Amino acid sequence: MADNQTVQAYIDAWTHSIESISELVAPLPEGQWNHATECPGWSVRDVVSHVIAIELELLGDPRPIHTLPRDLRHVTSEFSRYCEVPVDKRRCHTAPEMTAELEYTVIRRTRALRNAKHQPEDEVRWPAGPFARQMPYHEVLRRRAFDVWVHEQDLRRALGQPGHLGSPGALVTRDLLIQSLPKVVAKQAGAPAGSTVVVDVHGAVEFIRTVRVDDNGRGTVDEVVPLAPAAQLTTDWETYARLACGRIRPETAPVKVEGDEQLARRILENFSVTP
Repeated sequence: MADNQTVQAYIDAWTHSIESISELVAPLPEGQWNHATECPGWSVRDVVSHVIAIELELLGDPRPIHTLPRDLRHVTSEFSRYCEVPVDKRRCHTAPEMTAELEYTVIRRTRALRNAKHQPEDEVRWPAGPFARQMPYHEVLRRRAFDVWVHEQDLRRALGQPGHLGSPGALVTRDLLIQSLPKVVAKQAGAPAGSTVVVDVHGAVEFIRTVRVDDNGRGTVDEVVPLAPAAQLTTDWETYARLACGRIRPETAPVKVEGDEQLARRILENFSVTP
């Protein structure tokens, strides 16, 4: 059960990342808004547009009415179409228009969070297009802290301004991604019953976790490292986050593999947990 302290931690992490985005893009000349990011088909402007759009939807603003061009090759699903509409709508916006809308959106959303009367377990709407549903208030806040930190990193890499790899948003992201490991290893990669897989991450955020697959093929995760795991994957935190968020392909990622290489390859091929 989440408590109000947990809720505040998620709000603080979100605040740190979204204000960092605002500070990062405020001085950008017009040309840098067109720099490509690791999000397929999206520029710096597009990533900022997406961040604005989700916050506005959480505020209850209506979604824009807009017809997408037919030649957007990166739009391959209903979810990507949902995300693309407000992004494409803003592609003609200037740098001052983008920064002004972002700043005003942050002000509005901060005020709404400060005045919210929700309890941590209250069910609220999660706006995710075809995946929209009700979920606990604390989970909505956790997902926003995660999403905004990931997009802050997208922007930093695109602009050559690294930073905040160990920020509060990074720690929220770490916990959310670790939670997904059993599904990745046991279900998607098909690790055999009775096997263990170790993930060792170093850098700004460090952790070692073991995924254990029981006799029924179900995975669990803990911090106890076995002597002879079926496979071990070692990498740095930024690479781990990029892999788990679908920003880089496994074959290009600097990951050290020990043990069963075929199992490790299947894990890496299924490592992305974002839609």
